[in-house]
Amino acid sequence: MTGARAGGVLDFVLLCGELKRTKRTGWVNNNVTLPESISDHMHRMGLLAFLCDDKTLDKTRCVKIAMVHDLAEAIVGDITPYDGVSKEAKEKMEDDAMKSIWTETLQDSEAGKELYELWREYEDASTPEALFVKDLDKFEMICQAFEYEKAENRPGGLQTFFDGTEGVFSTPQVKSWVEELKSRRKGE
Repeated sequence: MTGARAGGVLDFVLLCGELKRTKRTGWVNNNVTLPESISDHMHRMGLLAFLCDDKTLDKTRCVKIAMVHDLAEAIVGDITPYDGVSKEAKEKMEDDAMKSIWTETLQDSEAGKELYELWREYEDASTPEALFVKDLDKFEMICQAFEYEKAENRPGGLQTFFDGTEGVFSTPQVKSWVEELKSRRKGE
């Protein structure tokens, strides 16, 4: 394996552009006025991962996982549990998409392989870093819900997003952030 050729890199960059244009389905389905894109979500996740202060975790790996965790959605879209697609079918579609990015778009390059392996690590929740990023994914979502509730004067209007994350956080740092968010939300 070598680096991706210029044509593959350009194809990858253009594919990533889909993440900038695709709005997150959960917000669209909840009639949010200006819903964030998948790319918006991934960017803030990368910044959150940068704030990791757990010395037992590889912060750089956390940032990388955060930056690729939804990359398959550039091809398959943002599929939610309410879209009528089984978890197994979604997993296969996304795995096929990531393999395509690696082997076709990035032409079996080392970078393509790393993207796939980081994504697989996240999907399998196979490392402490992946578990941390999974917590970040849920935390970022409820932060976004809180922002939309404030911006659109919908106090408690996106409660289902909070309900869906109740009791699921596992990492101490993210748990502390969640408690702060809940405290602020109650005070609003």
